[in-house]
Amino acid sequence: MRWWDIDPVLVLEKDLFPEDAWSRGMFWSELAHSRGPEATRRYLVAEADGRIAGYAGLAAAGELADVQTIAVARHHQGTGLGGRLLAELLRAATAFECAEVMLECRVDNIRAQKLYERFGFVPVGFRRGYYQPGNVDALVMRLATPSDSGPAAGSPSVRETEIND
Repeated sequence: MRWWDIDPVLVLEKDLFPEDAWSRGMFWSELAHSRGPEATRRYLVAEADGRIAGYAGLAAAGELADVQTIAVARHHQGTGLGGRLLAELLRAATAFECAEVMLECRVDNIRAQKLYERFGFVPVGFRRGYYQPGNVDALVMRLATPSDSGPAAGSPSVRETEIND
């Protein structure tokens, strides 16, 4: 993800997460930590037909990585793009030398839970009332050893975080 991707990412973000969409400032802040030798973040976008079809982000701290976000445009859901983005985040966690990867997902998002389970994530707890509004619980999941799954052939391209001034 680059700075010029933020506006189209925000459109997708607001469509998919209208109640708790990230702000422009939140994305800028994450990208500010994604460059240089002290980088602790990796943000990606997936493009199809010249448009952003999905995005994902990971934060690393010591031996622990946390999946911050994964989003796929509605018309690309079910195509394997979410899995490809997750695989890239797990590669990033390995590059950051993280031994564990954590994430949260809505307890009612069964599709996401199945994706994470396919990659080896296991449920480890709940965060009550994590998603607002609605007071929806989050399922906390953990992966002890990041897998190195290859990208699916024919999938939209995914590129790594970069900030160009």
